[in-house]
Amino acid sequence: MTTATRDQLPRFHELLGPVLAVLAAGSPRRSRDVAREVADALGINAEQREATIASGQRRYDNRVNWAMSYLFHAAAVTKPQRGVYAINDRGRQLLVERGRAVTLDDLEQFPEYREFKARRGSRGEGSATGATGNEGGVDASVSPLEQAADAIARIDADVESELLQRLHDREPEFLEKSVLKVLHAMGYGGTEDDVQHMGGPGDGGFDGVINQDALGIGRVYVQAKRYALDTSVGRPEVQGFLGALHAVGAAGGVFITTGRFSKGARDFAVSVTPRIVLVDGNRLARLMLTHGVGVQETQVFRVVEVDEDFFE
Repeated sequence: MTTATRDQLPRFHELLGPVLAVLAAGSPRRSRDVAREVADALGINAEQREATIASGQRRYDNRVNWAMSYLFHAAAVTKPQRGVYAINDRGRQLLVERGRAVTLDDLEQFPEYREFKARRGSRGEGSATGATGNEGGVDASVSPLEQAADAIARIDADVESELLQRLHDREPEFLEKSVLKVLHAMGYGGTEDDVQHMGGPGDGGFDGVINQDALGIGRVYVQAKRYALDTSVGRPEVQGFLGALHAVGAAGGVFITTGRFSKGARDFAVSVTPRIVLVDGNRLARLMLTHGVGVQETQVFRVVEVDEDFFE
């Protein structure tokens, strides 16, 4: 493969409209087919399609994938199945209003996109590279290692945002089982048998319970609520959870939501016994990434330095 100069290809944000146009022309498409059809429509030649970035990934594929990711986070496209994208009514309306000239500013009107940007910012989005699609916009005051760390933080934020959206899009039972997997990956419960999914009639208001010891004396109860990402869980819901914990003599409880917790809910949780830990959607997604639940490693970057011992 060859390495072409960066200015031979459209920036990822310049591909938003072309991606929507391809998806609007037919049935749901696999990402590789979207990339091919966009390249055909824009007249991107074979050499440009094969040009790579330092990691070995094709630069063009990388940019199309980022464009589809941003459209997904703006809820302008959906993912009906793994690796497959489909346009929805919002995406079609964008295409009607803006044609192939859709910009990142156009996505700002959507709350899902603004929430996504806020999550990216909370992960320390830097100015080194990529934030606006300008891979050449390197800040000379920032070391290469810091630039790499900023880039990885942005990728992590993107994955976290998609994890949260995917959890919200699935049925409640999927969320309940997923949070139990996260807690087990964090070290709660000795074996998988110590982690029990409940849910359904007669569950006492709990979605799961974790035995912290062989005899089940220390039991942690879990409640998971699938809320809209911008919806807050209030104090009454946390009070109800506390009442359920008291009824079973629990050692503690974890209340998890894909949404947020109100200030009243947070203030109440820190003042009660047994202890209640609140985990909002952003923290849940971060825990999933940190503990390898719902994600897979695709690339490993190696950082080296001179071995001083070799030269002594």
